[in-house]
Amino acid sequence: MDIRQISPTYAVSPQIGVEDIPAIAAAGFKTIICNRPDAEIPPSHHAAVIAAAAEDAGLAFVVNPVTHQGLNMDMVQLQKATMDGSAGPTLAYCASGTRSSVVWSLGQAGNMPTDAIIAATTAAGYDLGGMRAQLDTLAGQ
Repeated sequence: MDIRQISPTYAVSPQIGVEDIPAIAAAGFKTIICNRPDAEIPPSHHAAVIAAAAEDAGLAFVVNPVTHQGLNMDMVQLQKATMDGSAGPTLAYCASGTRSSVVWSLGQAGNMPTDAIIAATTAAGYDLGGMRAQLDTLAGQ
């Protein structure tokens, strides 16, 4: 498991498994967001399987499957609302952590300076500099 901190209350990870749930809970996370569609993974890693393990460990679990082609503002708003409503730090996962970083970045546009958003994701290993114009546009709305 490769957890990468984006902000004090939000981190991302590549795909997690049931075996990772105890370590996620021990690390202090209170909510897990699945940004990976089930169609991309074997049944052993489907959201319902991970959700059951997370809920057994006392963690909230939200499914928000994101694809680069299908990403929309409803997904961004669900991600942000889940983070904002969490009882503590949130961990989001997808295949590599990139989509979870993108969704977070879009949700921060207008709340944080674009440079700070890009710096946070870059520090975690996700270069989203190519999103600058999109983030600036969202911030101006």
